[in-house]
Amino acid sequence: MTAIPATDRRAELLAIAARLFAERGLRATTVRDIADAAGILSGSLYHHFDSKESMVDEILTEFLDALFGRYQEIVAQGLGPRDTLEAVVIASFEAIDQRHDAVAIYQSEARRLAQHARFAYITERWTEFRELLQTILREGVADATFRADLDVSLAYRFLRDTVWVGVGWYRPGGTMGVDVVAQQYLSIVLDGISTRRRPVKRT
Repeated sequence: MTAIPATDRRAELLAIAARLFAERGLRATTVRDIADAAGILSGSLYHHFDSKESMVDEILTEFLDALFGRYQEIVAQGLGPRDTLEAVVIASFEAIDQRHDAVAIYQSEARRLAQHARFAYITERWTEFRELLQTILREGVADATFRADLDVSLAYRFLRDTVWVGVGWYRPGGTMGVDVVAQQYLSIVLDGISTRRRPVKRT
């Protein structure tokens, strides 16, 4: 029987852990749960990782490094505010599709984990994402791509929350592909859902 390379086995264990963390939560998932799901003894898991915190750390680091690397590639293309915003949103939805478990963990656990020094990079990524989106929005206002009365801070919060909340209902491999979801989202956000605009009624 051919032995499984250590790197492949490590990746397999991380995938199992990510699925359990996403389904049950980090606190409710034990090392034994992960080992049982992998068909090994708990002690064997410690040959690869010293704790479940190490596992979630590696899962989130890999996910965030890949995601923000993609964002940097997009910005470097100099596409202009609207096209850059669209590409960033599409990349975010693609992350939900391709790294669904990691995104689910990030959404449910990041705020608590960020309180610990080991996960200080989470707060740094929050700041980086805010600066990325607000820069795109400000540039769009400046060149008249976006409305002059746009509240950049509010728009940032709306975009941040409405994109990532999708991990709660989107299922990879479902009847609606992530490209369709992303395009529908962008159409609603950038072009609206009404056929004509009218003043918002104030109560």
